[in-house]
Amino acid sequence: MIKKLLIANRGEIALRIIRTCKELGIRTVAVYSDADRGAPHVMHADEAYPIGPPPSRESYLVGERIIGIGTKAGADAIHPGYGFLSENAGFAKAVVEAGLIFVGPGPEAIRSMGDKTEARRLVHKAGVPTVPGSDGPVASEAEAREFCEIHGFPVLLKAAAGGGGKGMRIVRMMKDLPPSFSGARSEAGSAFGDDRIYIEKYLDNPRHIEFQILADQHRNIVHLGERECSIQRRHQKMVEESPSTFLDDELRARMGATAVMAAGACGYVNAGTIEFLMDKERNFHFLEMNTRLQVEHPITELRSGIDIVASQISIAEGNPLPFTQEQISFRGHAIECRICAEDPLNGFLPSTGTISHLRPSLGPGVREDRGIDEGGEIPVYYDSMISKLIVWGESRPEAIRRMKRALREYEILGVRTNISACLFVMEHPMFVEGKYDTHFLQQFHHPGDARSGVEQEHIAAAAVCALLESISAGEVTRSAAGVEEARSIRRASWKSQRTDLMRS
Repeated sequence: MIKKLLIANRGEIALRIIRTCKELGIRTVAVYSDADRGAPHVMHADEAYPIGPPPSRESYLVGERIIGIGTKAGADAIHPGYGFLSENAGFAKAVVEAGLIFVGPGPEAIRSMGDKTEARRLVHKAGVPTVPGSDGPVASEAEAREFCEIHGFPVLLKAAAGGGGKGMRIVRMMKDLPPSFSGARSEAGSAFGDDRIYIEKYLDNPRHIEFQILADQHRNIVHLGERECSIQRRHQKMVEESPSTFLDDELRARMGATAVMAAGACGYVNAGTIEFLMDKERNFHFLEMNTRLQVEHPITELRSGIDIVASQISIAEGNPLPFTQEQISFRGHAIECRICAEDPLNGFLPSTGTISHLRPSLGPGVREDRGIDEGGEIPVYYDSMISKLIVWGESRPEAIRRMKRALREYEILGVRTNISACLFVMEHPMFVEGKYDTHFLQQFHHPGDARSGVEQEHIAAAAVCALLESISAGEVTRSAAGVEEARSIRRASWKSQRTDLMRS
């Protein structure tokens, strides 16, 4: 039995793991960089230890230091969360060699399925359809050029050792290959400590659909249904939903069985995700396997009623899955919006600063996974995600209505956010009809010259912040009229920015 667990991560995912551990009676150990000293995951853990300066290379990516803390704290196991070291086979091996349980797949599975080229080889051998790609990492620009000459454009450069849109470039012309190749390698090396790149043919206007997998140490493997992840910006997911509007029952069953087969090809154990790309004719192709917990796992939890983190821990303890594929049932529809500190009117560029005001959305069918509180800093060192806003409804229309209500209630000031862009998606006829692909935002979200809208948002934010500071200083009476004035300013600003988006 795992009695004490170290979470080798930060933010909302660390806090989400801590909460499940509390329910299971497992003590938790948090680690934090200097930038996260007062973060919620540090406050909620039973113990917390510093691991270094803010840059991830000097803190969250230093595996030996994290393992050393786990040993010192008397932890039984380490959960990597997602990102950072979660798909690092060397780290998983070192955890086990230190006498700790790694809550995730074994090092060999991470190595084979985490490496994009090896994963393609394995699943192709097992009969899973794949997109044409390089046989291994491309060592030079010349090799990439040769692939392009054979297969034509467009092509996709991808980090061989990671995901999340890092180290990814679409190339449509030969002249763009040199800067894209060097840029992809640089970003991959910075994000994963591994600058290897592989190349594959790029499918235009695909749907991005993935299946959640659970596999125990007794060779039992099940899937927990699909998630549609086609609403993306900068090659990163922004809105996910389950089930997909693009699949019928027959195709869903076939893809689920294929996902289980792909996981079985490498003897996979623990939670993972098989990702597919689908063309307009509903032909699906293996994209990659994420050998870790996914950001969007809550929508699967809401539909299946299964706590995936609890399942991960149980599997790591050696327990068999308590259900078969036939015993898993799904109910309703779930949608997740990733609430990020970024500017949707300026190419979704990240925004940093202090969150001066935060009012979460609550109510029936609404879940918020957040790793930062009001007054917290959005640092430049990590991902820009503030929280995940998740809703569940008996039907897709109900889930969309609930998400729109939740987004309108959600208030964040001090940094720019993508809340208005998420609302734009929920209100767009093509999304409502389920007729969208990975180019949805690129095709429909064109703010153009939105300078006036941005300026109005800044003026409103400054006014609200000044009012809140005055209230805090005791200069203004905290009356109902004063609070309502602040909310009115915010609502007016929100409406203006949303109008600009819709007009564009």
